Amino acid sequence: MKYKRIFLIVIDSVGVGELPDADKFNDLGANTIANLAKETGGIHLPVLESFGYGNLTEIQGVKPVQQPRANTTKMMEISNGKDTMTGHWEIMGIKTVKPFKTFTDSGFPQDLIEKIEELSSRKVIGNKSASGTEILKELGPEQEKTGALIVYTSADSVLQIAAHEEVIPLKELYDICEKVRELTLDEKWRVGRIIARPYLGSETDGYKRTTNRHDYALSPTSKTVLDILAENNYDVISVGKIKDIFNGSGITDHYGIKSNHDGMNKVMMLTEKEFTGLNFTNLVDFDALYGHRRDSQGYKEAMEEFDRDLGQLITKLRDDDLLMVTADHGNDPTHHGTDHTREYVPLFIYNHKLKGSFLDISKTFADIGQTIADNFGLSGTEIGTSLLNDLK
Repeated sequence: MKYKRIFLIVIDSVGVGELPDADKFNDLGANTIANLAKETGGIHLPVLESFGYGNLTEIQGVKPVQQPRANTTKMMEISNGKDTMTGHWEIMGIKTVKPFKTFTDSGFPQDLIEKIEELSSRKVIGNKSASGTEILKELGPEQEKTGALIVYTSADSVLQIAAHEEVIPLKELYDICEKVRELTLDEKWRVGRIIARPYLGSETDGYKRTTNRHDYALSPTSKTVLDILAENNYDVISVGKIKDIFNGSGITDHYGIKSNHDGMNKVMMLTEKEFTGLNFTNLVDFDALYGHRRDSQGYKEAMEEFDRDLGQLITKLRDDDLLMVTADHGNDPTHHGTDHTREYVPLFIYNHKLKGSFLDISKTFADIGQTIADNFGLSGTEIGTSLLNDLK
């Protein structure tokens, strides 16, 4: 074991430019960080600049450096997809060949809707691809008055159920989502995630989703590095939606979060905790609040907040801590539509004693998982190459 604790942070959706196969995903020209910086007149990221962020792609306001403080590169995705589960699962050693089912164009089949109505004893409204905020404007009043379930999807493999917390209690909503998860294990309806989307508010004042979201994901299709760590008695502490993404598999402890900033505070809290193993964190606001809503200014401000938090975090790290920062896909707020984008993702690997360098481009996100397994003297999964010996 070279490092006692590894802190892996996923800055959800912060891509660094189109992948070579971006045309197959209708994502030519996508570059999340570069395009949002350009659209907002530049971005101030001094910590990430010192890590070599500006060397990965041209970012207005972030200069390239000759000597990065971190070991820095970008990574390619080999899985067939550009969604949350595909990206996170690949990070931990799973190559997804068959993409999860999507129902973007036509909504969910009528026989599935009828079964949801039957198991919930509630009417379903919506059943289309929609923005989570826009569908509340459209159907929130009807849902609040009738107690129906707002069912909707997106370009992701998701079935989302929205309900007013004062109309349908959280316990009931969660119970419905659990039953729908079981229902959609059937191959013809096999979506990646069922998401409970509770909200509050009124037609007069507007509706707003609460932090009581809950995801019900498929279990990973094979063993991941998280499982390998847990089986060998290492700690695997998740922060944010990591536990949901892996359906709890390989997770030994978990902390929920209310925002990116809260998530970083949880990570900083964990630097004071004695553990041996991995802290795996997802910061979802970049994606959920700004990428999908095509809010470049909000995305910029969230990135600048993260950079400030990152600066505080690295002062709390010990000599035997390793920090890794990456992403799971892109979500260019200047791109067409509201979908994720098929992009390279950054990788920054930092330790106080490392000088820093620019690494070769990783051919798969799974290099992260293999590096973690290698650090703890464990055999990893079938894909990926450890970068541990390349760190300078």
